[in-house]
Amino acid sequence: MIVYPAIDLRGGRCVRLERGDFGAETVFAEDPAEMACRWATEGAQWLHVINLDGALGRSGESNLRALERILAVIDLPVQFGGGLRSAQDVDHLLDLGVARVILGTVAVRHPQVVVEALARHGPDRVGVAIDARSGRVAIRGWADTSLIQATELAKEMSALGVRRVIYTDIERDGTLVGVNVDASVRLARDSGLGVIASGGVASLEDVHMLREHVEDGIEGVVIGMALYRGVVHLGEALKVAQGE
Repeated sequence: MIVYPAIDLRGGRCVRLERGDFGAETVFAEDPAEMACRWATEGAQWLHVINLDGALGRSGESNLRALERILAVIDLPVQFGGGLRSAQDVDHLLDLGVARVILGTVAVRHPQVVVEALARHGPDRVGVAIDARSGRVAIRGWADTSLIQATELAKEMSALGVRRVIYTDIERDGTLVGVNVDASVRLARDSGLGVIASGGVASLEDVHMLREHVEDGIEGVVIGMALYRGVVHLGEALKVAQGE
């Protein structure tokens, strides 16, 4: 199982939000590339980078420049999401050096973009974000909650050829209350997709509980606030994720 340290970008800085609330922002680094180097030094295998401004429909140009700096200073695969609205956006990010793009709002509103991206680049380079509030999918930077259920969207994406989703329980994200293991495992079982669980990781026990469900389809875990607050140390999380 892979541990993905999270780097959320807003205004070119590395921040963390609580439950996706842009009014509850904490800045952890003025230069996200420095944070990327830290996680690389501590043994990270992948990075999970999100353009928060792009997710809200803003330009996010400063965040894209931050992404370019990250890609220039580390030799790690990066999965990147936030604000991708077309197959051309996908092409551009992958050309920059991103290893995997994450499609969110566009997967709900324009699933044909997912089809095009998969046809051009294959399922290993294209993932889908399923961010849920009370079981329903939230879109547009979590500002709007749709009527579609998370499991329903996962099954639709599977039918299109998607192999992997990043599942976030919004009510837990950034709160250090514990990851929603049950919902993550249920989504994997019901859809047949690989699931990277996100939102609320509070301890190594969360990593351990997810690790027990690798055979059910749990492929990884995104850890943000717990790493930044120092309540989980990346090296220890990596060991647990590998079953050591």
